[in-house]
Amino acid sequence: MITVTYSPGKYLASFLDSLPGATSQGTHVVMADNGSVDGVPEQATKERSNVEFLSTGGNLGYGTAINIAAKSLRARRDAGEIDGEFFLVSNPDVVFDEDSIDQLVECAKRHPNAGAVGPLIREADGSAYPSARAVPTLANGIGHALLGSVWKSNPWSAAYRDDDDMETERTAGWLSGSCLLLRWSAFEQIGGFDERYFMYMEDVDLGDRLTRAGFDNVFCPSAQITHAKGHVAGKNPEHMLPAHHESAYRFQADRLAKPWQAPLRLALRIGLKVRAGVAVALSKAKSKS
Repeated sequence: MITVTYSPGKYLASFLDSLPGATSQGTHVVMADNGSVDGVPEQATKERSNVEFLSTGGNLGYGTAINIAAKSLRARRDAGEIDGEFFLVSNPDVVFDEDSIDQLVECAKRHPNAGAVGPLIREADGSAYPSARAVPTLANGIGHALLGSVWKSNPWSAAYRDDDDMETERTAGWLSGSCLLLRWSAFEQIGGFDERYFMYMEDVDLGDRLTRAGFDNVFCPSAQITHAKGHVAGKNPEHMLPAHHESAYRFQADRLAKPWQAPLRLALRIGLKVRAGVAVALSKAKSKS
């Protein structure tokens, strides 16, 4: 297992405590640490024999940290120190239900073409998070961005979330990167996470590239977790909101890369910059009130 830590605080202990009940196989956790200052990851390595601290050298982003840890594990696989067809990536603010990891592995074995398998993710209030979605189109993304906060039921946001069926085991365009079982061969074939994404959309990009490479993203609702979503991002909206919009631009720009699409890319860049500025201003005003 790989988890990316950045001063995870109390969440890390809950994450680690939930692992024994989640799988009968035992776990080895590599904490790819992006510069924690709370001492929590280091303390975990002293208290738990199955936890390893791996410094990434700085706050490099989620996907880059996972790639660094995966590269370290791959070297051990090549040396014959570890084996296995799959590895799990997860946020440290996740709590696993009983048997959830075993359920993910069993699901992956039922779908030999699966490059990634994701669980049903519950929010803190118990509601299901839309973690298995269609890849966003430019039209759906724009419609959701413009209308999502004022017209919740608009058709563009509905298509963007693609959350009508959160009870059936099925393929999806992409799965939430907060918890993913990945097949080594698929992950390596597409080159892992795209390290140009610092935060947000790296999971959308990964799922889309897996599909383009001929693999499936499989949603497995029999495996369930709880996620304290956004506890870090919520503290730093002036940094996280622009990062989200920058990632959204990167994702769409990569798929609108033809020379004749340059005006569309420019319009998208300007629109997202403006929207990011408005979102930061609204967030600051809300925090003051």
